[in-house]
Amino acid sequence: MDNGWDRSAIAWIADMGERGDFGRQYVLDPVMLPRALALKPTTALDVGCGEGRFCRMLSAHGVRVTGIDPTATLLDAARARHPEGRYVRANAEQLPLDDGAFDLVVSYLSLIDIHDIDPAIREMARVLAPGGTLLIANLNSFNTACADQGWIHDARGERLHFPIDDYLEERGMWVEWRGIRIINYHRPLSAYMNALLGAGLTMTFFDEPRPSRGAPTARAAAYSRVPWFLVMEWRKPRD
Repeated sequence: MDNGWDRSAIAWIADMGERGDFGRQYVLDPVMLPRALALKPTTALDVGCGEGRFCRMLSAHGVRVTGIDPTATLLDAARARHPEGRYVRANAEQLPLDDGAFDLVVSYLSLIDIHDIDPAIREMARVLAPGGTLLIANLNSFNTACADQGWIHDARGERLHFPIDDYLEERGMWVEWRGIRIINYHRPLSAYMNALLGAGLTMTFFDEPRPSRGAPTARAAAYSRVPWFLVMEWRKPRD
């Protein structure tokens, strides 16, 4: 299935740079990295690691990180920037990794790229050690409901509102920005919650973060008007 990633990988790498885009730098990283490190993991898996940015961030704090991604060009960039890291080409729905191998599993804006989340989430739970945590950053479902349309503007080009329609209808859609054209999937929040509960996990944290202090004001205003992202932690019960 062509989801656009092979053709968009070079543009994605350029767009992310070393620090990531606005949403990563100023909205998600200030939540994701402290929460990951607070768990004191020794081993972590980044599912959908892309060019390896968050793997490098965790590795800089002494965590042994494995990154998996199905796109070869992204993994080549990850290995070039982080030669000591472990990067494996694989799909989230079938991880070539041992049961209970990781203290922490991270899905950083990757669930929206996965065609079938139920087996993917079961696999993330399988490779998680008992007592370990699945840390998720995802686009909020209020955002993805009409992500292919984007903001509604007035005659002067000012943003009026972000549309929400057919919220309960799960679907894939092509989204485009700065030379990147990929399929993202919209699902209602209940679809994610039921998949995670069905995998036997227990929620321990939920947030819809705002831009952090120091974020450029104009961009921060847009990210504060719409619940752009969500962050969740789910714990695997101990045996």
